[in-house]
Order: sequence, then C-alpha cells, then structure tokens
Amino acid sequence: MAKTFTAAFAQTSKTGSAVATAASVITNDTPTNTILMATAGADGAILTKLTAMPRATVTASGLYLFISQDSGTTKRVVDSALMAAYTYAATTYNEPTVFDAIAEATPIRLEAGDELYVSSAVALASGIVFNAEWTDF
Repeated sequence: MAKTFTAAFAQTSKTGSAVATAASVITNDTPTNTILMATAGADGAILTKLTAMPRATVTASGLYLFISQDSGTTKRVVDSALMAAYTYAATTYNEPTVFDAIAEATPIRLEAGDELYVSSAVALASGIVFNAEWTDF
C-alpha cells in the first residue's frame, strides 16, 4: 500500500470455512494436517472472529491457528483454543468453540498475502468445521 496521510479503513468483509479431519502435530514450524483458512488481500487484513464446531461426537481437542508469510512453507502458531468433549445427538446443543483472543476489539492483523491455517490435535472423520470472519483493507 502506498504511504498516505489518510486512515486506512477495512474495505471488504469476508467469511470462510475449513474442515479439519486429521490430527495435527505442531511441534515445529512445519505442522502436519493443517487446512488453509484465509489469505489476506493485497493491502493486508484483520481477522475478527474464529470459531469451530465438531460434526460428530468428539473428545476434548486442542485447536490451533497458524500464520504463514511464505505460502505455507513455514507456519507459526498464533492462537489456540480448547474444544470441550461433545456427544452428538439430535437433541443436544453443539456450542461453538470460540478463539477468545480474537475479536473486533482485538483482531489479528495480517500483512498482504499472509495465510491463516487451522488444525485440530484430535482426528475426527466427520470433521471439525472452522468458521472465520475477516476484512481486507
């Protein structure tokens, strides 16, 4: 973005989802089984909401958010959340797991082209659905 004396305001609201089915290992900068969630626009972006919900019965699961500045070669953990165990039934409420550190008041700021990836530490064949809201500048 060219340098100006006017404020840069977020321009384009976006939403996206990704489904994680395989367990990830996050012990280094090349975690396994991550799923691309979002890519920041040409002038950067802000991530303002990230949630996850299982599509079947699941044990307690660590959920992770990564950022990559090199097209996915290196992925660094920037946030995590703990999904509570859940037993699927037609009459039970499936409460979304919220990444609490990410909000309108405390967004994650992304440079142009940054990529966000998500993963779960526990495999679930039916999948864990991640949903995100972000805005490109």
